[in-house]
Amino acid sequence: MRTDAARTGRSARKQPSVLRQPARVVAAGFGLAIAIGTVLLMLPVSSESGEATSWVSALFTSTSAVTVTGLFVVDTPTHWSTFGELVLLGLFQVGGFGIMTFASLLGLLVTRRMGLRMQRSAQAETKTLGLGDVRRVVLGVIALSLLVEAVTAVLLTARFATGYGEPFGSAVYLGIFHAVSAFNNAGFVLYSDSLMGFATDPWICLPIVAAFVLGGLGFPVLFELVRHLRRQQRRWSLHIRITLGAYAALSVVGPVAIIGFEWDNPATLGPHGVGGKLLAGFVQGMSPRTSGFNVLDVGAMQPASLLVSDVLMFIGGGSAGTAGGIKVTTFALLAFVMLAEIRGEPHVHVLGRKLPPEVHRQALTVVLAGVGLVLAATLALLVMTPFKLDDVLFEAVSAFATVGLSTGITPELPAAAQILLVVLMFVGRIGPITFASALALRERGRRYDLPEERPIVG
Repeated sequence: MRTDAARTGRSARKQPSVLRQPARVVAAGFGLAIAIGTVLLMLPVSSESGEATSWVSALFTSTSAVTVTGLFVVDTPTHWSTFGELVLLGLFQVGGFGIMTFASLLGLLVTRRMGLRMQRSAQAETKTLGLGDVRRVVLGVIALSLLVEAVTAVLLTARFATGYGEPFGSAVYLGIFHAVSAFNNAGFVLYSDSLMGFATDPWICLPIVAAFVLGGLGFPVLFELVRHLRRQQRRWSLHIRITLGAYAALSVVGPVAIIGFEWDNPATLGPHGVGGKLLAGFVQGMSPRTSGFNVLDVGAMQPASLLVSDVLMFIGGGSAGTAGGIKVTTFALLAFVMLAEIRGEPHVHVLGRKLPPEVHRQALTVVLAGVGLVLAATLALLVMTPFKLDDVLFEAVSAFATVGLSTGITPELPAAAQILLVVLMFVGRIGPITFASALALRERGRRYDLPEERPIVG
């Protein structure tokens, strides 16, 4: 017994310090990046006019970039100089790397820690997350990110140069900026109307959609897909099956709803032909997966479309990816829990696997915490601003889920409301990651139980 305990102690001491206090490390890392970005964006050289940007605008933009949200209070292409745009590019690239890396490491740590509790053998007890795993995850994130960004940049560069007459240097710059923004689900665009000018151009829209979908699926899913293609792994894990299934279902619901509700809207899809309506509706329906790009005027969309977008934004994308929200896996798990309860089954089974009860509680806690945060922020914004509920709720969900879509009210918000959105973006980005991992890592047994009594439900 002493040998096993000593082994476990040595293994714990070998753990990288970055994983001993994961919540603090994640929060501190993102906070430092936001602070550096704020200082750089306040410099006169960062603005097109050569004047210093206010600290509120700089802080808001830096937070939006690092958390890969895409909300803005100043027009990106006209306010920021080339230096400022490069600062933004660096911020959302670093933010995307950090999100995928930290979330992947935390997920691996949670898996291994829970494995320790379920297995008693000495071999399992010594199977902790080591420096080799950290290096593998970090290098894998960087390699996959750069590969997808490079391919997307080449496609966009070719289109900007051949289809829009951009000089080669300008086309390369536009291609790289939008490719990095797309894969990281950042939503920053070097056009004042986002992608509305390219709403019917599949050579611009489809590569961007492909990039933000791949980024939003998450590194664990991408890594497993690569291993599957290389025939290093034949059986897909439960995580990838849930993620791909839920993501695919919601990717049908979003575009179909937007196309249906906006088909005859003269301010959105109405002026386009059938092909243009289908393409623009597809892109706009996929965008709430937290990419933040819009090809339609969001402020002119029907209330039903805004509500559908609210739901899709809140759900978000895959775990350990650049997308935000509560994650499609969490949403799908709750659906399976409800289905089991409706059927009266004592246990929850998902695709041939039994879910442990603690997973039900963790998913429910994350969802309710997110709902509470969004409702509190919406109420505060209603008190602080003259805008109606549809617009304010959309803004709050977009900030929490780090989406970046807006009905156009963000620049008109008072400074206090903008600071509130800054807090919402920050908490919405690091909160679900650290909160879910903290719940899993705090899992512990109880030495006694209390008498059972059933209250009336419903």
